[in-house]
Amino acid sequence: MDDEKGRTVETTGERPTSVPYGLVGHPLGHSWSPQIHERLGSEPYALHDLGPDEVEAFLRGGAWQGLNVTIPYKRLAAEVADVRSPAVVRLGAANTLVRDGDGRIVAENTDVLGFSWMLDRFCRTRLGGSPHELLGGRKVLVLGSGGAAAAVRDALEHVVGAQAATISRGGPETYDSLAERHSDAALLVNTTPVGMYPACPASPVPVETLSALTSLLGVLDVIYNPLRTGLCLAAERLGLPAESGLAMLVAQALYASELFQGRELDDALVDAVERDLLARTRNVVLVGMPGVGKSSCGRELARLLGRPFVDLDDAVTIESGRTPAQIISEDGEAAFRDVETRVAGTYGSRAGLVIACGGGIVTRAENHDLLRQNGTVVQLERPLGDLSVEGRPVSRARGLEQLAAERMPLYRSWADLVLPCTGSAAGDARAIAERLALG
Repeated sequence: MDDEKGRTVETTGERPTSVPYGLVGHPLGHSWSPQIHERLGSEPYALHDLGPDEVEAFLRGGAWQGLNVTIPYKRLAAEVADVRSPAVVRLGAANTLVRDGDGRIVAENTDVLGFSWMLDRFCRTRLGGSPHELLGGRKVLVLGSGGAAAAVRDALEHVVGAQAATISRGGPETYDSLAERHSDAALLVNTTPVGMYPACPASPVPVETLSALTSLLGVLDVIYNPLRTGLCLAAERLGLPAESGLAMLVAQALYASELFQGRELDDALVDAVERDLLARTRNVVLVGMPGVGKSSCGRELARLLGRPFVDLDDAVTIESGRTPAQIISEDGEAAFRDVETRVAGTYGSRAGLVIACGGGIVTRAENHDLLRQNGTVVQLERPLGDLSVEGRPVSRARGLEQLAAERMPLYRSWADLVLPCTGSAAGDARAIAERLALG
């Protein structure tokens, strides 16, 4: 039967007391689903990376009670089901399967529900109205034509009453016609994998094209890794509200978990689980003048949080076999900045790190997106007179005053938090953890 939220909830028969759950797909790689479902109460939860010749037998006869299904098996999941929700019938694809008390396989598409939840929160908290008020009858651009795009279009058309326009490489509406034909669009939603880890922070739409869509109220991206996609970063530069897909991931998991457990869950869990994931996975990136104490603070913060610590200058040394000072002395500062940018891209795309940057990281504009895609940027500050130039060739050559004049505006524009140093590395670390609510 359908509840008041439009979710299919089967209540026939008794559920077993020991229930295995999991995710089916190929390839799976890293997934946050086990951590999410642990918080939601649907555990134990396993990852089942299955080949095409294995998956149908597992779906039909495996010892499971509830499954999430991801690419490329969503259509097969719909086909093997005995009972299909209206959304699954419309889309021909399912991302959630559950066995009811009679052993029937029930299929739902909680991607539709998850996107609807994210869209509703985004509109109400970032745009100042409900989705129906802001988007009803208006054009919404959906980038992509795959299964995720179908779920997004379904939510937009059947829940919100928007006019979804599909943009794809080979369809009637292509990326080449975006600026010319769709400047009246109210929202843009990316459902393609462009910009997903590890090929990040790429964007399916350049900032120039995005700026030509003059009626946009905001931008959404269903990708959740990285936390800020290239598309979202481009929107932020234009002053457009933007959000990537972590809330959708958690919300669709909550609705799947309701089916798994046979009980309704509090929707407030979405915010709570999302906050917990952000606190554990978002990098803390330390920037500031040379000698301000980024490395010593970073080590203390990593120790306090139980996280890995990365000093980008040390990482440059490991990659190149030479210290930054040696590279600058032998090949010039530009050569060092090239290596620094490569290293920043490597570690900036990862999650759950404390990263201390060299003082000149802000002099390359491309480093901004590399570090902010998964990071909260913290600027450390102390008086110039307290800074040492020992072992710092750029500081000695240009002088701290000139460097400060060049870099301080950049530090401030990059920073999510500016922290005057407390007098000790441990004190700075505690202050950062408190201000960012990190545990």
